[in-house]
Amino acid sequence: MGDEIEKVPILRLTEEGRNSIEDIVVREYPITIILNNEELVTMLCSPQDMDYLAVGFLFSEGLLESKDEIKNVLVDEKRGIVRVDTYEEKEVNNEFLFKRMITSGCGRGASFYRAADAKKRVKIESGTEISTHEVLLLMKEFQHRSEVFRETGGVHSAALCDTKNILVFKEDIGRHNAIDKIFGECVMKDIPTEGRIVVTSGRISSEILLKVARRDIPIIISKSAPTDLGVRLADELGITLFGFVRGKRINAYTNFWRIKGNGSR
Repeated sequence: MGDEIEKVPILRLTEEGRNSIEDIVVREYPITIILNNEELVTMLCSPQDMDYLAVGFLFSEGLLESKDEIKNVLVDEKRGIVRVDTYEEKEVNNEFLFKRMITSGCGRGASFYRAADAKKRVKIESGTEISTHEVLLLMKEFQHRSEVFRETGGVHSAALCDTKNILVFKEDIGRHNAIDKIFGECVMKDIPTEGRIVVTSGRISSEILLKVARRDIPIIISKSAPTDLGVRLADELGITLFGFVRGKRINAYTNFWRIKGNGSR
């Protein structure tokens, strides 16, 4: 865990009395992402994998399309800056800069997608299928990986998986950040995302769906709830959405044909 947590003195209160003890809390760290010479956003995050966060964010926002565009990624932890330089200049419109100067690491995170953005996406036709048993096993393994959450209760987790294994796992105070971190690592390490699965601890909103659709991922699994727009977009984009995956129960919301053994194929 290292830099992600900090010990603080607290007063533990019960009906029987009080004790002075130490507790572990998750760290909250502001970083500013700079693309070439343009300051894009200041966001709150967990101080791990900030290079992956910056790269994943830029891809999620459509400002980068290929790893080959990236000249270098420089992390200045002391100043809280991640600078991404590209071989060619990138035009960033004024609307983007106006909306993204300061954001939070959770809630809406650093994403300001509109529903109209979905119209630009090609429907995902991937034939990847998954069984109920495989969904439950992935979620069980996913929750075992969440070490910082077990210690603090203060982070979200996200993972890229195939139907059997977790391939990339990240944690962050923001659910959007955790997903951007896994995608950033995939970009930098040339890990394919097409036809694979995202597992998340967070609410599945429209912004999360559009991040996932950009990486051609056909299945998303969460232990939390989706929003109404999240369900609608998943249906339109051809993504199979599972929510409330807890214990032995799963809610399937869209594109049921990818569920193996459900009798629909």
